[in-house]
Amino acid sequence: MNTPAPSVWKQPAQVWAVAFACVVAFMGMGLVDPILPAIAESLEATPVQTELLFTSYLAVTGLAMLVTSWISSRIGAKKTLLIGLALIVVFALFCALSGSVDAVIGFRAGWGLGNALFISTALATIVGAASGGSGAAIVLYEAALGLGIAIGPLLGGILGEQSWRAPFFGVVVLMAVAFVAILLLLKGADEKREPVPFSAPFKALGRPALATLAIAALFYNIGFFVLLAFSPFPLGFGAMGIGFTFFGWGVALAITSVWVAPILMRRMKRTSIIFTVLPLLAVDLVVAGLLVGSATALVICIIIGGLLLGVMNTVLTEAVMEATDLPRSVASSAYSAVRFLGGAMAPPIAAALWHGFNATVPYLFAAAAVLIAALTVLIGRKALAHIDDEAVDAAEDAQAILLGDAA
Repeated sequence: MNTPAPSVWKQPAQVWAVAFACVVAFMGMGLVDPILPAIAESLEATPVQTELLFTSYLAVTGLAMLVTSWISSRIGAKKTLLIGLALIVVFALFCALSGSVDAVIGFRAGWGLGNALFISTALATIVGAASGGSGAAIVLYEAALGLGIAIGPLLGGILGEQSWRAPFFGVVVLMAVAFVAILLLLKGADEKREPVPFSAPFKALGRPALATLAIAALFYNIGFFVLLAFSPFPLGFGAMGIGFTFFGWGVALAITSVWVAPILMRRMKRTSIIFTVLPLLAVDLVVAGLLVGSATALVICIIIGGLLLGVMNTVLTEAVMEATDLPRSVASSAYSAVRFLGGAMAPPIAAALWHGFNATVPYLFAAAAVLIAALTVLIGRKALAHIDDEAVDAAEDAQAILLGDAA
């Protein structure tokens, strides 16, 4: 008699506490999107200054990724999660109370540090506590990721209709609830891991396969964040319109990341998917640039971009996991650090190109960066040949999916 498989949705309270915190953490990435024009107007900031809200957040998140495994392996998962959440609460509150765009930029950097500490530990904690094995944990994590990416811009739009400060206050409340939930419900997560050497992620980037994928991800993320962070300006919508647009973008990204990418990987080599999707993304960005004067056309391009980005997020992460024999947490930390830096530089460059030329040029710049990412993989194809040889085991892949999909 066959024993029925345990339900993914029947989990201990501590798992739901971490999953809820994951949703809120990923909401933070798109939360400021709908209020960028309002911040620029209220604080008398230039578009370049406003885009630095993404740069400070992503740059610190990326750099901190290089040391979070070293920290959490020494103080334990629960303490790392709580410190990360506490930092997000504090710096989100400071953002809400700020009187200048420079202050918000600085406090977003502190938010990025908290975000890195949290997301680098959350899935490992879910995997250890979830019933039904790592497969159930990954489903829960991907669901939290998709919800966060989709809800963030929508919530930002709804609250942003009241004030540009309101979304930041919203994060404070939600993250404070998450902090209390983890403090009270998460048990048995403080066993210290085997200490990870401080130098491990830096040495990992010396591996040709991992270095190739990291460089490709840096340029790919330029395309990702030009679409996400620059598009609110040429759209010309209010906070609610931008929120709905990027809610659709997030839903599209979540669908292809969770469901479409795995189907494609069962039928195609990972490198073949990369060589197919990246040129399609470049075409989408070129069309967005050429039709930027039409809000309807730009919305359509943003949604299509979300579909393509979801596939690329998952496939690149899986490729990183097959690239080396390094511990997966080390490989993904090194890769994610470089990838986030690409996202950090993209928004202010896009705003500067817009100011210096017109709204078409930033999208052409993004398309060129995406093609460079494809070219990087093509040049390094020999070093990457083995990533197509065997499927990634879901249990081993948990930590990597966490770090790779988070950007």
